[in-house]
Amino acid sequence: MNARAQGDGPGLLRGGVRPWAAVLVGAVAGLAWAAALRAYMAELAGSTSEVGWAGTFLAILLPGALTGGVLGWAHARGRRPAPPRWPVLAPLPFAVAPLFLPGALADLFSSALGLGALAVALYGIAGGYALSGRGSRLGRALCAVPTAAVAIGIGITPPLVGGPDLTLTEPRGAWVAVLGVTLMVLAAVACSIPWRSAGPVQVPSRRSELRHLSRSRS
Repeated sequence: MNARAQGDGPGLLRGGVRPWAAVLVGAVAGLAWAAALRAYMAELAGSTSEVGWAGTFLAILLPGALTGGVLGWAHARGRRPAPPRWPVLAPLPFAVAPLFLPGALADLFSSALGLGALAVALYGIAGGYALSGRGSRLGRALCAVPTAAVAIGIGITPPLVGGPDLTLTEPRGAWVAVLGVTLMVLAAVACSIPWRSAGPVQVPSRRSELRHLSRSRS
């Protein structure tokens, strides 16, 4: 297999995928996820839901596209030696972007408004690590417990917030619950990409260490 087929050719990454293509696909997927999250939020709010350029596009859809783009790049970059770890923080735009809305900082410190956006970012980071298969089992377990709790909470929230029309025994309520839970599961799986992309850690054998040492002395 030649270098290009392995993803080592010029401008190519994993599986022969070009970086810009991986970023574009990831951004579109992240945008679709954020739009679905906005639909879930609208169902909970009911008639009081408002769609605005800043609140919807800047605070929700843009962070979704940015996060998806970073995760797509991390997937394509994965087979390169020593892939960077900073993409594990890909969900952070969800916590940062709302702070640029007018009055957001004042609302955050006065009434804790905006903590939901921070929770989305932290959920993605913790959920990604919990499903990564990397690191210590204890650390992954400690992240898995709140991750599962949040996903379950998203499923039982609709009737508590949206009223009797969104009870789980009603078709609309069941749909909203399925939408919310699957979005959370998908977010955790996607955010595990930066952890998984590096592959298993390669521990050099004693023979390879001796060979390297002899070459360095010659």
